[in-house]
Amino acid sequence: MALEIDSKEPIGSDEFMDALWNCVARLYGEYGASRTGLSLIDYDAERRFLVVRAAHTAVEMVRTALASITRIGNKSVAIHVLCVSGTIKALYKKIRL
Repeated sequence: MALEIDSKEPIGSDEFMDALWNCVARLYGEYGASRTGLSLIDYDAERRFLVVRAAHTAVEMVRTALASITRIGNKSVAIHVLCVSGTIKALYKKIRL
């Protein structure tokens, strides 16, 4: 998944992944979170662009968790899903990076 973080303040990659894992665990429990297979592939702090890998069976779970994140730490954020693809290679082709 290609994501964009909309925030006035910079968000670190570790902060983001902690918030995402916590949100998935809150919504689906530890068992559900373990099924997502989340990992951070790419992070561009300047453009606030991320690529996150998730199991294809858990994409909707992750999208739901992303939509429910409104704060990371004490920073107000909105996370937008730009693109979803089956492979990282195809994802980069779709977003033309």
